Amino acid sequence: MEFSELRDQNSYEAAKALTAEVEKVVVGKHHEVTLLVTALLAGGHVLIEDVPGVGKTTLASALAGSAGLSFRRAQFTPDVMASDITGFSMYNRAKESFEFREGLVMCNILLADEINRASPKTQSSLLEAMEEGRVTVDGKTYVLPEPFMVIATQNPSGYVGTYPLPEAQLDRFAMRISMGYPTEEEEISIVTDRAAGNPAARLKTVCSVENINAMRASAARVRIAPEITRYIVRLVQKTRDEKRFALGASPRASLALMRLSRAYALLRGRDYVTPEDVSALYLPVLSHRLVLSQEMRMNHARVEDVLGEILRETEAPIRAARAAEKQ
Repeated sequence: MEFSELRDQNSYEAAKALTAEVEKVVVGKHHEVTLLVTALLAGGHVLIEDVPGVGKTTLASALAGSAGLSFRRAQFTPDVMASDITGFSMYNRAKESFEFREGLVMCNILLADEINRASPKTQSSLLEAMEEGRVTVDGKTYVLPEPFMVIATQNPSGYVGTYPLPEAQLDRFAMRISMGYPTEEEEISIVTDRAAGNPAARLKTVCSVENINAMRASAARVRIAPEITRYIVRLVQKTRDEKRFALGASPRASLALMRLSRAYALLRGRDYVTPEDVSALYLPVLSHRLVLSQEMRMNHARVEDVLGEILRETEAPIRAARAAEKQ
C-alpha cells in the first residue's frame, strides 16, 4: 500500500493491527469489526441492534481494550437517572461549596447497554455528549475525553418495558450494525475458546489515545473528489424524494457518510475515496435514519430494500475514482 505521507502509512498499519486484535475475541465478524473501527476513526457513534448473546458487549469492550482507551458500561434501566450519565454537583460541607462528581460519560468509549430501556429523559442526556463532546451540569460545561465514542445496544425483538429512541436521537448515531448469528464452525470456535478461559483476558493493547487521534487525523486527510461528494449528496437526497419514506435523511447523514467513507478508505489502504467505499457504508449509515410510510409499513416493506433500489439506480462516478487513483 502506498500513501502520500509516512504518518498515514503508519496509521493504516495501526488500524489493521487494531482490527486483527479485536477479531481474536469476536470470531467471524470481520465486516462488523471493520465498521466499528471505521466509526471510531471517523469520530462517529454506533448503534448495535441484535438479539441477546451474539457478542455486542464483547465487541465494544474488545475494541476499548485493544485500543488502550478508557471504557465504561452503563446498563440502562428505567431507574437510571440522567445525572448517573452526565454527572452531578454535590455539596461539600468541609469546603462549603459544590463539587462536580463525574458521570459514566467521562470516558473514551461508553457502552450504553440496552439504551431503549432507559427513560426518554435519560436517553436525551447523551445528546449533547454525542454531538458536541461535552456535558453541561448546573450551567457549567465539562469537556469529555478525546476520543469519545458511544456504542449503544438494543434488542429489536423485546419491546416490553422499552422507550423507542426518537428520530433525533437515532440521527446522532453514525451507523447501525447487526452482529447476526455465527455459523456452525464459528460457534464451535467460540465454544472452544471459552472452554480455555475468557479470550478477552488475552487481549493485547496495540494502540493508545495518541495513536487513535493520529489515525483520525489521517482519515481526515483522505482525498475525496468533488464527484464523489456529489454522489454522496445525491444518494442522501433521493431518500427525501422517495414516496415510500415518510421521513428522509438529513444533511447530518451526508456528513456522516463522507467522514465514514474517508475512514473506510484508510482501512482499505488508500488515501482517496472510491464509489465502492460509499456503497459499502450506505445501508449502515442511512437505514436507521429513515421512516417508512404508513402504507409501506402495512405491506411489511423493509427500509434496506428501498435503499438497495436507490443505490442500484444511482449512477456511480467511475471516472472520478479512476482519476483519484492515478494521482
